[in-house]
Amino acid sequence: MKRRSSRHSEEQTSEIDMTPMLDIVFIMLIFFIVTTSFVKESGIDVNRPSAQTATRKEQGNIIVGIKANGDVWIDKRQVDIRAVRANVARLHAEQPLGSVVIAADKDTRVSVLTKVMDQIRMAGITNASIATETESQ
Repeated sequence: MKRRSSRHSEEQTSEIDMTPMLDIVFIMLIFFIVTTSFVKESGIDVNRPSAQTATRKEQGNIIVGIKANGDVWIDKRQVDIRAVRANVARLHAEQPLGSVVIAADKDTRVSVLTKVMDQIRMAGITNASIATETESQ
């Protein structure tokens, strides 16, 4: 009795069809592109202060910018401090899962920052964050 070489038959059956996996990858790519939330910027560049305890927060959909001279910017337009509450409430209604991030210049007066934070809290948002740079050690 002669034994057949089983090695030859294993090589023929070891091919894997990659087409279904590629289909799934493309479907997932399309899903992630469609469900991506877009960040609304404040419309100004600020020189943020640094902090040792800074953590990265990925989903910050409502950004309130405060310049060093006290100007407040939301959604690429300047607003009065008294209008922050209405603007934040409107943007929060559009993005209920988004958080509020205050990007204040490091030379901003604390009184202006406090007034903006009060307006945000009066809009019903209690978990507003302040954007900082991570401090290098």
